[in-house]
Amino acid sequence: MALSIGIVGLPNVGKSTLFNALTKKSVPAENYPFCTIDPSVGVVAVPDERLEILSKFSNSAKTIPAAVEFVDIAGLVKGASEGEGLGNKFLAHIREVDAIAEVVRIFEDDNIVHVNGKIDPTGDIETINLELIFADAQTVTKHLGTIEKDVKRGVKEAIKEKELLEKISDALSKGNLARSVQLTADEIQIVGNLQLLTMKPILYVLNKKAHGRNLDELGDERFEKLMSCLKNLGAHHVVVDAGVEQDLSALEGEEKELFRSELGVKDDGVNNLIKKSYEMLGLMSYFTTGEDETRGWTVKVGSTAPVAGQAIHTDFKDKFIRAEIIFWKDLINAGSYAKAREKGLVRIEGKEYIVKDGDVIEFRI
Repeated sequence: MALSIGIVGLPNVGKSTLFNALTKKSVPAENYPFCTIDPSVGVVAVPDERLEILSKFSNSAKTIPAAVEFVDIAGLVKGASEGEGLGNKFLAHIREVDAIAEVVRIFEDDNIVHVNGKIDPTGDIETINLELIFADAQTVTKHLGTIEKDVKRGVKEAIKEKELLEKISDALSKGNLARSVQLTADEIQIVGNLQLLTMKPILYVLNKKAHGRNLDELGDERFEKLMSCLKNLGAHHVVVDAGVEQDLSALEGEEKELFRSELGVKDDGVNNLIKKSYEMLGLMSYFTTGEDETRGWTVKVGSTAPVAGQAIHTDFKDKFIRAEIIFWKDLINAGSYAKAREKGLVRIEGKEYIVKDGDVIEFRI
């Protein structure tokens, strides 16, 4: 499935640095036909050691990971919803992505000027989110005017939609994201056509600096306030050192780990960001493997086998007959498909089977 995440943030928070670090991990675009050929788009591999293990097991000619498309969106400034800066371009690009990675600076550096003249991560979040809220309020108001004639005519669908939009409008007027409104599955589908910005999942990327004055390390009250803000939003977050990740992206193996150790950076921030994005969007991976290629496929958690097959080809859903399925580790431990079948580890599943993360599948159509 085509999965895209827009990287947003105020000027000088590390947004472009993070994007540069991500694009160093880019995979060949020809394997992903959904990829836009654009310098501000990078198709990045989802880190998954299981894929490499399966590829070696099958002695595959090619190894193709599941992927996420990251989009470097024009920087936001206060007033973007009114067209300030590159506001209109910014908002248009956000509407096209599945989720938002909102970069927030949590380090002080006198040599890198903050657009507001001070480091206030909670204030940064409020600025960005308010611009998204203002834009959504405009969209909702405009659409309410569009359906008003049908409401007056007594069209049931229009009346239902008006009630839904008024509920969302009320939340937006109070400064809340549209996602804060409890909606049914049917209501989510109705409002989905409007592509509301604040309905999109947001992953907050807290950008720090190696050996810098980082708020999380200083025990600064601004960081405590930030944590409280994220908790109130019910938001996912990940801590990344974008500068270090950009430097590390050019290195491999032991050299990379040695450099990471010297800088005192324990975690792979970019990989954590990608994994957290997957988790936030409720996604998982299954695999196909053989001599030609071993490949990871992205699907929603809870997908049935025919729906999961659509990741490979749209025909798989309608033409699905059955699927041969084995958990990846069981296949590796068995030593071969033949031995796995002897042990009864390869199962034949039908249309109702719910695909699990880590399944190795061979579809029959």
